[in-house]
Amino acid sequence: MSASMAPANVRLNPVGLLVAAVIAICIFFYMFGVPGFPGNDRISMRELLSVSVDLAERGGKRVTEIAQAQLLEAKEKGKTKEGAKEMLTQGDLESHRAIVNGFLKTYPGITLISEEHENKPVDFNQIPDPNKQLEEVLRAVSSDQQIPLSNIAVWVDPLDATQEYTEGLYKFVTTMVCVVVNGEPTIGVIHKPFEKETVWAWVDKGHSPNLKKSSDVKPNENKRKIIVSRSHAGPVEAVAKKSFGPDTEVVPAGGAGYKTLEVIKGNVEAYVHVTLIKKWDICAGHAILKAVEGKMTTLEGNYITYYPKDNPKVDAGLLATIYNHYDYLKKLAPEMDTLKGKHKR
Repeated sequence: MSASMAPANVRLNPVGLLVAAVIAICIFFYMFGVPGFPGNDRISMRELLSVSVDLAERGGKRVTEIAQAQLLEAKEKGKTKEGAKEMLTQGDLESHRAIVNGFLKTYPGITLISEEHENKPVDFNQIPDPNKQLEEVLRAVSSDQQIPLSNIAVWVDPLDATQEYTEGLYKFVTTMVCVVVNGEPTIGVIHKPFEKETVWAWVDKGHSPNLKKSSDVKPNENKRKIIVSRSHAGPVEAVAKKSFGPDTEVVPAGGAGYKTLEVIKGNVEAYVHVTLIKKWDICAGHAILKAVEGKMTTLEGNYITYYPKDNPKVDAGLLATIYNHYDYLKKLAPEMDTLKGKHKR
């Protein structure tokens, strides 16, 4: 055989092979998570959204059933800093069981923060599987995202507006679920069980058909309308009229979920809260507000995060708006000391 016909002798570069292998391994771990480490399983956020809607409505069903059967068994579980009663009913507990146990069955190991707590053993065989493929969600959300379970936390308020629930003021009652990714409110679900209405949103991905975008809601600049807690409407009204003008209307209402929805729907321009509030009360509304380009901050203008190890209390007040957020903050600022002083007495 002539020299020109001899087979070529190909030598592979070992450094190049090593680099290619490392890149392939990194791509595998990125797509499928790190094997052998609990909590690194990647889960479908669209499925998690469906489960969140289904479980919020499942909790709401228990809330209405207990009210209709007159089995509230209301009792006082504590008092707020201002001395108002914090109530607990069977509706709170049954909704908590329905929502939290549904999540634990579907996503073992998921981080859950709920307003209520219970250590009773659970037979997960008796818990129906939540729906991961709700038609409404599939129609509204065309894309999906896979997120490591370890990056996710779920904040649950199984019954918001318990005081109003005991008084039969059912329009204020909601059940709420909020999915947080790396401390950021990402999916919000607010269900009004007595009105059979559910509003939900996944930030930057989609929302329920009944949620208006911010561009569809126009504020009334001539007559501001602000919603506040029923328990301190008077002091806030005085401050609001001094800050925004004498024609400002202050609407008293129960439940942070209800009040946030009123802002989102455009029925009021702002939700102002001046005392301590818990993060499970506001997380779902915060996520939905973000989805329609609204804002929620403390009254000092600080952003609110929802890491599982965070303090669950927000003690610097709350402002939620669709429009003119920083204008509201600026106008409220001179009156904040007055407002705080009235609630320290």
